[in-house]
Amino acid sequence: MKLSPRNWASFAISTILPVFLIVLAVAPAFLAADETTDKVDKLFAAWDKTTTPGAALAVIKDGKIIYERGYGMAKLEDGIVNTPDKVFDIGSVSKQFTATCVAMLIREGKIGLDDDIRKYIPEMPAYEKPITVNHLLHHTSGLRDYNALLSLAGFRPESDSPTVEESLEVIRRQKKLNYTPGEEYSYTNTGFFLLSQIVERVSGKSLNAFAQERIFKPLGMTKTLFQDDHTQIIKDRATGYSRGDKGFAISMSNWDETGDGNVYTTVRDLYLWDQAFYTNVLGKDLMDMLHTQGVLNSGKKIDYAFGLVVSDYKGLKVVEHGGSWVGFRAALVRFPEQKFSVVILANLDSIDPSGLAFKVADIYLAGLIKEPAKEETKKEAKAAPVKAMSAAELGVYAGTYVSEELLDTRYVISVDKDTLVLKTRDVARAPLKAMAPDKFTQPDYGLNIEFVRERGGKGAKVTGFTVSVGRAAGIVFVKR
Repeated sequence: MKLSPRNWASFAISTILPVFLIVLAVAPAFLAADETTDKVDKLFAAWDKTTTPGAALAVIKDGKIIYERGYGMAKLEDGIVNTPDKVFDIGSVSKQFTATCVAMLIREGKIGLDDDIRKYIPEMPAYEKPITVNHLLHHTSGLRDYNALLSLAGFRPESDSPTVEESLEVIRRQKKLNYTPGEEYSYTNTGFFLLSQIVERVSGKSLNAFAQERIFKPLGMTKTLFQDDHTQIIKDRATGYSRGDKGFAISMSNWDETGDGNVYTTVRDLYLWDQAFYTNVLGKDLMDMLHTQGVLNSGKKIDYAFGLVVSDYKGLKVVEHGGSWVGFRAALVRFPEQKFSVVILANLDSIDPSGLAFKVADIYLAGLIKEPAKEETKKEAKAAPVKAMSAAELGVYAGTYVSEELLDTRYVISVDKDTLVLKTRDVARAPLKAMAPDKFTQPDYGLNIEFVRERGGKGAKVTGFTVSVGRAAGIVFVKR
């Protein structure tokens, strides 16, 4: 139809003008969105390149992903970029899935929350006070961290493959706990590894098979799995990297233990998991149980729930967990009352997804958050200098020491000029620094060593030492 000038004016007023007005009305929203995402992108600018590993991001609001992006490279050697569908090792973010499997079996009456774990793992030592399933879930068991124990025994995440049986054996050999069960909260991977064994023994299925059937498939998490075979091929998997003096290096794990970690997934699959806390597809009672915080023997409530940390952030309730293993880092942070979540999965060990996730939240929730009051910094008292020791004085510590608790691992202590030196299976020379009488540290490896003498104290014969690192304290070595 050919329009006359009059008809064209009418057409413009009735058709084009309303559309133009709509565009003007929504334009500020688009601009605001661009400004917001620009701020987010700036947080990742250091990794938004083709020359570095990076991360994948998903921002979730009111049931939808409102922003997602990949930054940097998934595989530097192949020129493959990070995208929201790339698969990452999420480290300890895995724990909430293990806890969900346990919670399902608790609801079905197949596991008791207050059961002694020896009911399911009878080979565990009978400590003075029983360790319960509840203690494992809330990191109040007092068990030493088995990852630290294996490392002390010479197993390396990037090159060794300890079997599940070896991991159980090193845990079983521990004669003491870090503390009486229920007395303290101390994060340890041992509890969740043992929970995976309980799920498998009770259900008769591998943890992955159980989780696939009961969690991942019902939620449509098609790219998620517990990896219990490090030789398995995983489609779209990003490579983990570390950064050293010579640039980037591949940093992947050869460990097959599950429960405390080893879930591989994407930010999009974690979006589906995040939404399960609102839709209650798996059951409201179940999802509520996951938020049950632990209680110490004193009655004090702790932040740790079932593989989730429940706390506050700048005046808002937050449920979150982070993950860190070899060259991977991860964070899933949920603000339930705002129906807002941030998922960040990274394939470089120097990236801090938890810190970044809260910075993303600061951008989107700027009108709701309250900045905490600044605390006055306390001046730390300076430690008294330690008197230097001669080679003769250090010589009393020299010798070969063996730990039954670490699968009969041998450590050799020797004197090199005026320095005490430690040698292990995979460390040729680690200088020890004196901190106090009979107490030394090895800062590069985070080791603290305290020598033990025969009765009589100072000047008596050295009979052994205890070593502590991270969440493994007081491991006994006897001098041979």
